[in-house]
Amino acid sequence: GTWKTIGSGQAGAHGIKTDGTLWGWGLGYNGRGGYGNTDTISSPRQLPGTNWAQVMESELFSMATKTDGTLWMWGKNSYGQLGQNSKTEYSSPRQIPGDTWSYDDQNKIATQDEQLAAAIKTDGTLWMWGYQNYGQLGQNESGINSKSSPVQIPGTNWSQVAGSFYTYACTRTDGTLWGWGANLGGQLSQNNRTQYSSPVQIPGTTWSKIASGFIAAMAIKTDNTLWSWGYNGNGQLGHNNKTNYSSPKQIPGT
Repeated sequence: GTWKTIGSGQAGAHGIKTDGTLWGWGLGYNGRGGYGNTDTISSPRQLPGTNWAQVMESELFSMATKTDGTLWMWGKNSYGQLGQNSKTEYSSPRQIPGDTWSYDDQNKIATQDEQLAAAIKTDGTLWMWGYQNYGQLGQNESGINSKSSPVQIPGTNWSQVAGSFYTYACTRTDGTLWGWGANLGGQLSQNNRTQYSSPVQIPGTTWSKIASGFIAAMAIKTDNTLWSWGYNGNGQLGHNNKTNYSSPKQIPGT
């Protein structure tokens, strides 16, 4: 079959073919491959099921949606990041409760490092679970406060979600962009480095697509301009310098 979508991480990758089959390869510790064991393999191996839709990878766990609206996870679970109301490690896909998870776009699900996950439902609600130390679960809480089952972020009409280093960002269907969690590099675009444990709006109302990296973020607007902000120590913001930015700055071109 032909490959349709891919999720890659530091330890390995998973891909979905047009026939709906899901395949994985790479390091297998913590059961992150999803094969029912901890094998490390250098060629794609199929996981059970034939109606997989989207897949997202973190360092030590993975999550994937199916076309029936179900959401599945496997791998490391020391912070409850598999959403099973436990900290039990699973080497085969385990279903998250519910069958109304969105699967039409890869940005409907997101992972952060090896600790945290987020997903959007078809009703536009946003849910998160796993480790929290910078308010990145968006629950208006401080300190370390992990959740091993999905908790809802306030609001509806959420559209796309992306996670990075202790920070999450999400667009809404009205074109607004919101962020919360750590803000060490100004990646929440509030012109400061203050931590936020509830969503705060990033300036602008025509945001279309988002992506995030290590203490930094990028987004595309509906006019096809590209913007970036946050930590820039390696020039990763694309501005021909290594200056940090705590507000969106446009990258040349459309």
